[in-house]
Amino acid sequence: MSLITCKISVVHCFYFRGGAELLFDGVKKHQVTLPCQPEPWDIRNLLKWIKQNMLKERPELFLQGESVRPGILVLINEADWELMGELDYKLQDQDNVLFISTLHGG
Repeated sequence: MSLITCKISVVHCFYFRGGAELLFDGVKKHQVTLPCQPEPWDIRNLLKWIKQNMLKERPELFLQGESVRPGILVLINEADWELMGELDYKLQDQDNVLFISTLHGG
């Protein structure tokens, strides 16, 4: 019998700015404890979880495929996610992830 060990669930703050917060009931800051799972959380799985559990409307304005839509800037602990490995970045306890929409209507 093999046991699947569960990684400790971790607490994160997610911030939505630049209009992205409108897709999340206007709430700019969310403190979240992600559920325990056998593999460490990465941004790819986080985005799926956000879509299922937090996103309130118009997912096409936030997500494209398995990533964020072009025009959404993602910062992890104040660093561009491109420097952190983008979708493959493994979340650490107390990480802050900021999503900023740079898309503006006219």
